[in-house]
Amino acid sequence: MIKKFRKKISRKANRQAKKIRELVPDSVVETAASYNPLAPDPAPKEAGPVPQITTETIAEHREQVLSGARKYIYPLQHSKHKIIYITTSIVAAAIIGLAVYCSIGLYRLYQYNTFIYRITQVVPFPIARVGNSFVDYENYLFELRHYVHYYQSQLQLNFSGEGQQQLINFRRQALQDSINNTFIKILAAKNGVSVSGKEINARISEVREQNRLGSNNKVFSDVLRDYWGWSVNDFKRALQEQILSEKVVAKLDKADTARASAALAQLKAGADFQALAKQVSDDSATKANGGDYGFSITKSNPNVPPQVIEALFNLKAGQTSGIINAGQTLEIVQVIQNDGTNVTARHISFNLQPVSVYINAIKKQYAVHEYVHF
Repeated sequence: MIKKFRKKISRKANRQAKKIRELVPDSVVETAASYNPLAPDPAPKEAGPVPQITTETIAEHREQVLSGARKYIYPLQHSKHKIIYITTSIVAAAIIGLAVYCSIGLYRLYQYNTFIYRITQVVPFPIARVGNSFVDYENYLFELRHYVHYYQSQLQLNFSGEGQQQLINFRRQALQDSINNTFIKILAAKNGVSVSGKEINARISEVREQNRLGSNNKVFSDVLRDYWGWSVNDFKRALQEQILSEKVVAKLDKADTARASAALAQLKAGADFQALAKQVSDDSATKANGGDYGFSITKSNPNVPPQVIEALFNLKAGQTSGIINAGQTLEIVQVIQNDGTNVTARHISFNLQPVSVYINAIKKQYAVHEYVHF
């Protein structure tokens, strides 16, 4: 019975060994069979000669590395050139498109929106030519936009429908103003007339002190924006053009300037102010009563030019001013009474020629070409 049990176990063990043998690869079996744990370790193999590092070997290695990288570098260079080409093409197309849009907007549709105006401040599109001088479209839009803003914001004028003709009139007036300003600059250059920043600031101070444009900086800025759509710099620009025109006329109107100088000389020699006013003053409303204004003048009086008011409040009773350029007239004033708040006074006025007289005189010398037709 014991023998029978042993045979049974032996057969079972052989079957399991056979199964394990089938799972092990033949190469592993062969290696295991050849391995003798009692044999000494084999002698280590001798290493080959170590290569020396030289300039030539470094160059060869460098070339191997670069040759492997070139397949990545060349596509990148190609992409870079392609990006530059595409970017340049897009920029060129945008510039051409903007130029076409502006040309149509300015010369066909006569647009005056803020975007177009800002473009003309950067790019000098011409609207007319006076002799060899171009009139910038920006100058025309500067004039037109303050007309439009005032009538839209203050008078609620609608330029569509029946108001369309009014807009056309504004366009023509703005174009003529910008052309005239170019002629005034030509006359000023010929006669050595200029306007300094000090003169502009002095004129602003005169207006501000009389509270005509606000008593503080914020109110001043708000008035300019609300009434004309101007910034302070825009207002200074308009003042510069106005003062330049006044100074050009005063310089060229030699006859009336001589009359004013002669009257002042007589007053300094002791002539009676009232009697002289009756003789030489051009103000028909005050001439008969010896130049007396006929009303008390305050600093905010809208009927007296700010330059004259500035002079009046700097004089004491009985004092006489010099010649004051009030824009359209030359004035000599004499204070009767001044209490610091109200002034009573008399004046002698000399009407200056309008600037158009001198512009028309040189128009024959400078051909005018307009590039728009309203």
